[in-house]
Amino acid sequence: MSRFTKKIILLSLFFVAATFVTGCESWKKKYSALNVEHQNLKGLYENCKNTLESDTAAKAELAEKLAEGQQTIESLRQQIEERNQAPGQATGFGDDYQVDVDSAAGTITVTLPNTILFSSGKATLKSSASTDLNHIVSVLNQKYASRLIDIIGHTDSDPIKKSSWKDNWQLSTERSLSVLRYLNSNGIPDDRIRAVGCGQGRPVAPNTTAAGKARNRRVEIVVHMR
Repeated sequence: MSRFTKKIILLSLFFVAATFVTGCESWKKKYSALNVEHQNLKGLYENCKNTLESDTAAKAELAEKLAEGQQTIESLRQQIEERNQAPGQATGFGDDYQVDVDSAAGTITVTLPNTILFSSGKATLKSSASTDLNHIVSVLNQKYASRLIDIIGHTDSDPIKKSSWKDNWQLSTERSLSVLRYLNSNGIPDDRIRAVGCGQGRPVAPNTTAAGKARNRRVEIVVHMR
């Protein structure tokens, strides 16, 4: 083989080898680039997955807060409706009696005029009083079963002349006791009820007129809400 031919063969082998090496380097670069792209895509996938899981948890938390907010709104709506009602309706006693709610003192007071309960100068309940007292007992047992109750008797300022009572203190006390005994015999237990006589000491109207005196002759049923 001539020297020239050998040079041709060597040059050919060199170009083949160079091409092979160059091709390998190119594939390595492509592989590296693809691997980097793969890792980037993998990172994006993980981020998306975490975001979706986070969104699901956030949605669940938001739904729970919305439900709580709805309950709060409903509770406030009911409270507003109750406050807009007449005290008697809101407390359950009805509008046939004077009902006063004292939020500061935590009391509900139902006032019964003596014309409903007693004849003039008497401390024995009228038979017709049972209708009103039965209604009040029913409300007390249903809505205020665990509450303390005061029965408070009041009179006008007229001194005792014709009856056997010593004074207005005794008359008011005996009247409150009559109401207490009726409530007690109809389900209000001893440890939740007491009687108080105030005589003429706590008027709600001037005793200078017949109408004022009539308002002062009363029995109050006080429910303690605290």
